[in-house]
Amino acid sequence: MREAYLEVSYRRGRPFAAYYHLSAGARGESARSRRVEPGMVVDYTSDGRPIGIEITAPSKLSLDDFNRVLGDLGLPPVTGDDLAPLHAA
Repeated sequence: MREAYLEVSYRRGRPFAAYYHLSAGARGESARSRRVEPGMVVDYTSDGRPIGIEITAPSKLSLDDFNRVLGDLGLPPVTGDDLAPLHAA
């Protein structure tokens, strides 16, 4: 099974958006989205399974807020190392 992973898009050397792809068990096409904590949008399949979290304001993302969203989805928390690419540039 594929692990969850973070994909970051950069503009002028700074992250301007990111997407946290959930594990392979959550694969599917996005059928609806729900805005959550400021700067995040959760994508769901048509049967309600979460498939990813769009991070629209990477510079404002806190580890606590991100882990709160993961917890609300019934998913394990991440560490600061998991989100380090957002602060690498």
